[in-house]
Amino acid sequence: MAQPTLPVIQALRDTAQRLATQAPYQWGHMGSCNCGHLAQTVTRLTKAEIHARAMQRYGDWERQLVDYCPTSGLPIDQTIDEMLALGFSRRDLSHLERISDPTIRAAIPFERRNALRHNQRDDVVLYLRTWADLLERDLLAGISLPSFETAPVLTPTLAAVEA
Repeated sequence: MAQPTLPVIQALRDTAQRLATQAPYQWGHMGSCNCGHLAQTVTRLTKAEIHARAMQRYGDWERQLVDYCPTSGLPIDQTIDEMLALGFSRRDLSHLERISDPTIRAAIPFERRNALRHNQRDDVVLYLRTWADLLERDLLAGISLPSFETAPVLTPTLAAVEA
């Protein structure tokens, strides 16, 4: 699963929020599908720019991820580079396109989990938010706070001064 870092969690939450507020969604479009929306968040490219980059090589996101080569010079590989550099893996992105990561799906209530469809906006939003929640939990679990318990404070006593 993606690295549990604040930038990764924020990218997932921002993508979910944009999708939830009716950003154009079209699963068959490389710039407005599940990975396309995350790519928009990470790269700040438009859906049209991402789609144009992807069309320079054959295949959907899953195929693009299989064929990814960091030294190809292809624009879609540069887009994938940015997503990987943030903390996502190729496997994460492949799972996102099909909303299929078993750990993320297991965290979704059973009734909803079995009805999830990879090309439904609300299901993608739920998947992204659940993923962000899991990463946030992992991030917080790895933070150790110092103990704030204090040792007993000794109160000095004043000796009576004889005059």
